[in-house]
Amino acid sequence: MTGGKSTLHAVVPQDAEGWRLDRALAAALPTLSRERLKALISSGQVSHADGALARDPAMKVAPGACFAVVVPDPAPAHNAAQDIPLVVAYEDEHLIVIDKPAGLVVHPAAGNPDGTLVNALLHHCRGSLSGIGGVERPGIVHRIDKDTSGLMVAAKTDPAHVGLAAQFARHSIDRRYRAIVAGTPRLAAGTVDAPLARSTADRKKIAIVADGRGKRAVTHYSVIEPLRRAALVECRLETGRTHQVRVHMASLGHPLLGDPVYGRSRPEHRELLNRLKFHRQALHAARLGFVHPVTSAALSFDSEIPQDMQDLFSELRVRVL
Repeated sequence: MTGGKSTLHAVVPQDAEGWRLDRALAAALPTLSRERLKALISSGQVSHADGALARDPAMKVAPGACFAVVVPDPAPAHNAAQDIPLVVAYEDEHLIVIDKPAGLVVHPAAGNPDGTLVNALLHHCRGSLSGIGGVERPGIVHRIDKDTSGLMVAAKTDPAHVGLAAQFARHSIDRRYRAIVAGTPRLAAGTVDAPLARSTADRKKIAIVADGRGKRAVTHYSVIEPLRRAALVECRLETGRTHQVRVHMASLGHPLLGDPVYGRSRPEHRELLNRLKFHRQALHAARLGFVHPVTSAALSFDSEIPQDMQDLFSELRVRVL
């Protein structure tokens, strides 16, 4: 490695007759995604064995052909690395699974420029991020609301980022939430299939909209245990839209306890929530399952509901409101 760059040498696989250059290089260099290689080819960072530049990602290549690929060192992330404690459920060279506490914002934004999960991951994964799209950063492929706790996965390499994003796009990820809702659903199990979009009345809220307006959203729910004028439910996401569980359960007349946006605390719950100082939606990402995007191993992780939700659950089981 010299001058902030490294040079990788690639040999086109023998079974790559007639392949495009970007596809052949992706097969020969699995640490780089095809999109990343397209960008490197187009910017003049790939050359033939004789030194001539190869600038067309679509050019056909012959088996056994040799190429040199110059890869600039990942640019420093714009966000600062911050030493914020994390609960790590799993980690390898390609990805990391975090058990996020309630109150931690996932990504920096105008109202939260730092102190986020991204800042924490930049510190925790320092030296092990290979550069998502050429920038040293974790690949955030899904998010959890600030005041929702539980499991989420982030990529550390380009191939992991591409592979995970594809699984989320196919809705093949196993995502199950535990929620405490007001009242007990009439049906012990059911499905809400209702499209979601930004509310036209309040841009900070998500609303169910007419077909064709928003994105399809599907939540499968089942009652785990009826409680005192409440219930513990499991919600399995077929899709993963912003605020999906919160909006769908509220649409059934069973908003999440403590939800300040989509639910209004019933009198019989308000005193208990205040006494426990429980001021967030009672929602926890309890299971996350997916296929490892690099090794193809099936991975599944479970997380117990955190203490604040456990306290609320226990009170609702034994306390007559």
